[in-house]
Amino acid sequence: MTPLGLKEKAEELARAIEGARRIGVLTGAGISTGAGIPDFRGPKGIYRTLKVENPEAIFDIRRFNEDPSEFYRFHRGLMEMMLKAEPTFTHRFLAGLEGSKKVTVITQNVDGLHQRAGSKDVIEIHGGITHNFCSSCGKSYSIEELRQLMDLSDVPRCSCSGTIRPDIVFFGEPVKQLERCFSAASESDLMMVIGSSLNVTPAALIPSSSKGVLAVVNLGEVNTFNLHRRVDIMAEDDIDRFFKRVSENLKNLA
Repeated sequence: MTPLGLKEKAEELARAIEGARRIGVLTGAGISTGAGIPDFRGPKGIYRTLKVENPEAIFDIRRFNEDPSEFYRFHRGLMEMMLKAEPTFTHRFLAGLEGSKKVTVITQNVDGLHQRAGSKDVIEIHGGITHNFCSSCGKSYSIEELRQLMDLSDVPRCSCSGTIRPDIVFFGEPVKQLERCFSAASESDLMMVIGSSLNVTPAALIPSSSKGVLAVVNLGEVNTFNLHRRVDIMAEDDIDRFFKRVSENLKNLA
């Protein structure tokens, strides 16, 4: 049985999508849990699943530069988990909106599922695992090339002997394309936050730049402290279930 109010909220979001010309989207780990990728810090999260005792150290850029072997012991499991995952209904739903709307997806995730679902305008604010490069000479490596090198050595090395690393943002490094993220949000008629608890800054600050309708969809608590404006639609529900209902309402509006 659908909890009271969610039916109406799905209808309201469908109307907002229909009326918007530019849509901004911020996604977090919650959009990918339906694809089989757990969040990082939860009781059944990636850190527990892959038996990481010190998560902060794993993604510390200084530790990586000193000894990348610790990171790569973790990254093998993370990479395989993410590569096995398939885009969810909501990933595909967002990609489908691009046919008639200007949609910019800003994601905190590094799994590449938005692109695999077909979204073209994706800003990976924390980078992504599909692109890799040499820390010394900058040479690019595909995910397939990285996997082959990881089969040969605990730490993959470039032809110049430099350490290869995924193009993700480590602790101690700036996030990517932040100015463009705020610009996309400020230009949006509708800003959707999907699967993010809004605990991590600066990503959590981005939605407030939108002067349009602000919708937040997440299964679990959301930290609204960083939202310096009113949330117009707040839905706590399973993300795929909620957006299937939104999709049904869009068909009815057509």
